[in-house]
Amino acid sequence: MRPLAVEAELEPVAAPSLSDIVYRQLSEKLMRGQLKPDQRLKVRDLAQALGVSETPVREAIFQLVRDGAFELKPRHYVRVRRLSLAQYMELREIRLRLEPLAAERALPAIGRAAIAELARAHRALVAAEKSADFDAAVQANFDFHFGIYRRADMPRLIAILESLWIQVGPLLNLLYPFGRPTYAGRHQHELILEALRRQDAPALREAVRQDMIEGGRLFIRHLQAMEASKAAETAIGPRETSLRTPSPTLLRKGGGGIS
Repeated sequence: MRPLAVEAELEPVAAPSLSDIVYRQLSEKLMRGQLKPDQRLKVRDLAQALGVSETPVREAIFQLVRDGAFELKPRHYVRVRRLSLAQYMELREIRLRLEPLAAERALPAIGRAAIAELARAHRALVAAEKSADFDAAVQANFDFHFGIYRRADMPRLIAILESLWIQVGPLLNLLYPFGRPTYAGRHQHELILEALRRQDAPALREAVRQDMIEGGRLFIRHLQAMEASKAAETAIGPRETSLRTPSPTLLRKGGGGIS
C-alpha cells in the first residue's frame, strides 16, 4: 500500500490572520492588567476600536475563553474572568517553578543595555507606586518581569508563562492599595538586577522566587479577606457587580491601549 501523500492535502500557511492579531493584542492587555476582573466586553465596541469586523474579534474571544481568560455569560455577553483564591494559588505555584527557570535561561542574553532597560522599568514601578498611579505600577511590573523572561531562548516556556499571565494579569489590579508588595529588606527587583549584573544564576532564581513569595504576601491576605467577605454576602443574598466596557478611545492605537 502506498503511503498517503499528506503534502498534497496541505495548503500554504498564510500570514497571521486578523483573529490571531486581535488575540495577541487582547492577550497583551490581559497580561499587563489593562483589563479588570469581571469587566464586561462588547464585541462591537472592540471591533470598532480595532478597525476590524466583528468576526475576528469573536474568534479571538472564543480562544481566550478556552484559555481561561474570558468567560461567556448568559445573554451572550463576555466578561474578564475573575480567578478564585484557589485558582490563583494554583497558577502561582506553577509560576514559582517556571519563572525562575525563564530568568535563568535569559541570563546569557542580558547585557548592560538590557539591564539599563530593566532598571528603568523598576524605577517607573517605584514612581507609579509613590504617585498612586496603580495602573501604571501594574504595567511597569509586567514590563520588568517579561523584559527578562522574553529574552530566554525558550519559546514554549514563554508561551506557557503568557498563558498563565493572561489569567493572572487582571487580578493583579487588586494589588493596590491593600495588597501592595512589601519587603522586609531591599526590594527584590533590586536584588534581581544585582544578580543580572553579576551573572549569578542561583541568586537570580531565588530573587525571582522571593519577589513572588515576599512581595505577594499581603496580596494573598487581601484575596483571602475578599473571599471571606463574598462568602458572607452570599449567605445574606447574592449581589452582582460589574465593570463597564473600556471606552473605544482607550483601546485605539496610540491611546495607551491596544496597538
